Amino acid sequence: MKPANLKTLALELNLSISTVSKALRDSYEISQETKKKVTDLAKELNYQPNPFASGLRKKSSKTIAVIIPEIANNFFTLAMDGIQVIAQEMGYHVLTYLTQETLSNEIASINHLRSGRVDGVLMSICSETSNNSHLEMLNDIGIPVVFFDRVCENLPFPKVTTDDYESAFKATQHLIDANCKRIAFFGGSRHLSIMNKRRNGYLNALEKNNIEADPNLMLDFNDNNEENLQIIGSLLSGKNPPDGIFSAIEKLAINTYEICYQLDINIPNEVKIISFSNLRTASFLGPPLTTITQPAFEIGHEAAAILFRLIEKKQMNDIPDKVVLKSTLIARKSTL
Repeated sequence: MKPANLKTLALELNLSISTVSKALRDSYEISQETKKKVTDLAKELNYQPNPFASGLRKKSSKTIAVIIPEIANNFFTLAMDGIQVIAQEMGYHVLTYLTQETLSNEIASINHLRSGRVDGVLMSICSETSNNSHLEMLNDIGIPVVFFDRVCENLPFPKVTTDDYESAFKATQHLIDANCKRIAFFGGSRHLSIMNKRRNGYLNALEKNNIEADPNLMLDFNDNNEENLQIIGSLLSGKNPPDGIFSAIEKLAINTYEICYQLDINIPNEVKIISFSNLRTASFLGPPLTTITQPAFEIGHEAAAILFRLIEKKQMNDIPDKVVLKSTLIARKSTL
C-alpha cells in the first residue's frame, strides 16, 4: 500500500489539497472541525509530512525550474536564452527538465519539484497533456508558475504566448495570395491550445477566401519521424496533391523538404511551403524557407521577468494574466 499523501487525504475528505495542507499546518483559515477531520484521517492512514520540503519552503533556494517538451526545437533553445539572461541578473540557477513530449515525464518532473527544490517554475506543456491535476498541485502548495508558448488556458497562471491564430491566418493568406488553391495544414496534438489556434487561423483564412476546407489536407502528426515522412510522402505522391503547405511545426517543414527532394518535386513551382519556425538556417535552405518567426527570446525573457515578480511578490497588482507577443512573417523563395 502506497503511503498517504496530501492528494490521498484530499480525495478521501472531498477537500482541496490546499485546504488539507493548511489544516495540517494549523492555519487560522481552516475551521477546528475541518482540522480535526484532516488530522484524524492523517493518523489513520499514517500520513508522514515531508520535513525536507517544509524546511525548504521557508527559505529561498535561489533556483527556478524550466519544464519544456524538447530542446532540439529552435524555439525552445532561444526561449531558454531569454530565461537565462533574467535568471543570471537575479542571481538564480536554472534547472531544466525535458519531458520529451510524454505526460509521464511531465508528471515525474512536477513530483520532483514538489519537494521544494525550486522557488518557481516556467513551463511549456507536452503534447500529451490533457489533464491538469498534476499542474494544479503546484498552485496548491504555493509554488509560483508561469506558462509560456504551450499553455493550459483554464489554469490561473500567467501566460506568455505569441499571436498563434493571427499568424496562422496570415500564413494561409500568404499562400492564397501566391495562387495556391489546395493548401494542406500540417499540425500536431489537439490537446494543445496553441495547435488548435493555428488550425483555426488556417480554416478561417480558407473560409474568408471561399475555399472549401478538405479534411484530407488537414493532417495531425506525432513524434515518430519515420511515420511522418511516410505520411508526407503519400500525400505529395498521391492523386491531386496540395500546391501549398502550411506547417504549424518546424520539423514537419524540414521533413517536407526531404520528401520533395526524394520525389523530385520542385519548391516553389509545384508546391509552396510556409512554416512556423525559428530555424536559424531557414534562409540557407534550398530554396530558402518562408517562415512565421516567433519572438522566442522575448517570450522566454518576459516569462522569466513575470516569474521573478511573483517570487519576490513585487508589483503583484500589475502582473498580467496573459502577454501576447507578435510573430513575424518572413517571405522567402519557398513561396515566391
